[in-house]
Amino acid sequence: MSKEFSKWVACWGNATSITDRKEATYAKDLTLRYPIRACFSGNKLRFHFSNLTGTEPVTISEAYVAKSAQSQIANAQTSSAATLDVAKNSAPSANYVPTAVTFSGRATATIPAGEEILSDEISFDVTAGETFDVSLYFANFTQMNAGTAITGPLSGGKYSYGNFAKSATLPDDLTRKTNWIYFLNTIDIFTEEKNFALVCFGDSITAQDWPDYLTLRCAREGFNNVAIIRRAVSGTRILREYSCITYAAYGLKGATRFPIEMNVAGARAVIVQHGINDIIHPVGVEVNKFRPWSDMPTADDLINGVRTLYITHARKLGLKIYSGTLLPIYGWRTYNENRDIIRTAFNEWLRTAPDFDGCVDFDKAVRGHDDPKRFSNGFDSGDHLHPSAKAYEAMAECVPEELLK
Repeated sequence: MSKEFSKWVACWGNATSITDRKEATYAKDLTLRYPIRACFSGNKLRFHFSNLTGTEPVTISEAYVAKSAQSQIANAQTSSAATLDVAKNSAPSANYVPTAVTFSGRATATIPAGEEILSDEISFDVTAGETFDVSLYFANFTQMNAGTAITGPLSGGKYSYGNFAKSATLPDDLTRKTNWIYFLNTIDIFTEEKNFALVCFGDSITAQDWPDYLTLRCAREGFNNVAIIRRAVSGTRILREYSCITYAAYGLKGATRFPIEMNVAGARAVIVQHGINDIIHPVGVEVNKFRPWSDMPTADDLINGVRTLYITHARKLGLKIYSGTLLPIYGWRTYNENRDIIRTAFNEWLRTAPDFDGCVDFDKAVRGHDDPKRFSNGFDSGDHLHPSAKAYEAMAECVPEELLK
């Protein structure tokens, strides 16, 4: 029986934030290529591009979508993350047929500073489990100020100097890998009515691997009707944001981010795992003038922030909202007992508050059994704040099935 496609659902997505301020902030004659694993079958795509944090207009000279060699990853249920990662970086197939992404019928589009744009609907048949490439070319000087760094077995892309947006392969001598996703914000697919999106909202812990492992878990366990949409930026806080270039990449605060990032076609629910940076960042102006003690929240400050910024808006959109507890921080360079008291009190509210539809207890999944202030053995990446790959897998495993069905 042929599938009946009837609605738009986001099948891939990231946040857009301020990129790290390095010496070079412009690029010219640049190709970006991002491989995207299709979680659903469908017959049309549309692309959201964002220059939300840019201060100058950005012009996309050309954009294409094409089936890639990664289409061999059609049966992710039996594929390991390592196998997927190897396949993701293999050469594209000989039958590489780029389809132009257009904007009001035009091949070129300009994204105004601080704004986002949507492409035309593109006829493009996609089968769940295969991979397609999105390639962007920027001919002129382009401010690379709108993007987000993400990691995980399904995340990342490549950039090349020169115009290779339509090429089946990128030249080795002019190409490097990147985990920065510039401008490409969300991809929607016209798919079946039963399909939906689950949004993962947070900071660096969510910008790293666990959403990818959750996608792999869904494929492995047969949760084939859900797309995992990542909306996460390293360093962000619920209540504050930085206005200096040293911390510019830490991004926008929750009050600004959440309403923008919940613009997700077909979304049913959101998991919010956010707040640890509010707790660990303040150190006092005598140490760092941008990180005063006055920024230190109480647990009630964090609770009120989540209630007013996240829960209220999610309800307006008709979304279910699940809390995600904060992970252990013992040993982190700014750790002290008071910070952990705040984290523990906030976690207790996240677990028990009737405001939520449920709780994803990430803390319980990764903390030590004998010492819950610490990560469990093998679950610490080494900095005592971010989990190891093994711990990210454990985080993905603890997401309740009710969110994936």
